[in-house]
Amino acid sequence: MGLANTTLFKTIHDWDVDIFQRWQRRANRAQIMRVARKVSLTADGWPYLLFAFVYYLADPVQGAVFATALAWALLLERCCYFVMKNSFRRRRPPAALPHFRSFIVASDEFSFPSGHTSGAFLFVSCLVLVFGPIFMLAYAWAGLVALSRISLGVHFPTDTAMGALMGSSIALVSYYYFVL
Repeated sequence: MGLANTTLFKTIHDWDVDIFQRWQRRANRAQIMRVARKVSLTADGWPYLLFAFVYYLADPVQGAVFATALAWALLLERCCYFVMKNSFRRRRPPAALPHFRSFIVASDEFSFPSGHTSGAFLFVSCLVLVFGPIFMLAYAWAGLVALSRISLGVHFPTDTAMGALMGSSIALVSYYYFVL
């Protein structure tokens, strides 16, 4: 019996779909979509590397610490992301829900976990670990990235929740294992 056939998995999936559909029925949907597209683009990945490079140029010592933490974390995160996506093979909302269309075309077929969310939480966690609690407010941006992925119709809530947990955890492990 596979995980997808268990009662617990079905209960979680049903809850997930219900929350997703309630969010999609919001009255101010057009306004949310405009903002969600822009927020989602900020988590496309390359800005993380650009930030690390620019910071390294500004402060080679602390910049090297941050770049090391980020590089190891991103390497581990991408490996975990690939394994999880291809192991769980959870269909995205447009494929899982009849008559639903997302607002953007996703870059791959499967939704669990959310890579954009994982990357955003990983990046912010690295910022906090290296530079301190001054960057705690950046978690609000990472949360908006997660919400944008649900709003755009390419992820269910648990996809983004797992992405947040995965990204934060991998940043923490990478920092303590490879930097300290």
